[in-house]
Amino acid sequence: MSTDRPDTPATDAVTDPRKDSLIEYPSQFPIKVMGAKVDGFVHAITQIAERFDPTFDATTVELRDSKAGNYLGVTITVTATSREQLDDIYRALSSHPMVKVVL
Repeated sequence: MSTDRPDTPATDAVTDPRKDSLIEYPSQFPIKVMGAKVDGFVHAITQIAERFDPTFDATTVELRDSKAGNYLGVTITVTATSREQLDDIYRALSSHPMVKVVL
């Protein structure tokens, strides 16, 4: 007895990983990064973005100081082309020594 339905190919979900995602690729994807407000922080974040997104536009970066002014929130918007690319960006940002939080 077969459980395959004739109207649904069994390989769709396996061959097309985009069906498992709520994100439609390519798309503009904002990432918030927080860290101590120190020289070089914004530059380090934009370098990571450029490494994974050759079309990254640094003029779109948004900055927001914390209430006390000790931390800086940086929002970068990348052109997301795949789940793997986003995972790689998050890993690179999270592992950077200047970064405290990535959302």
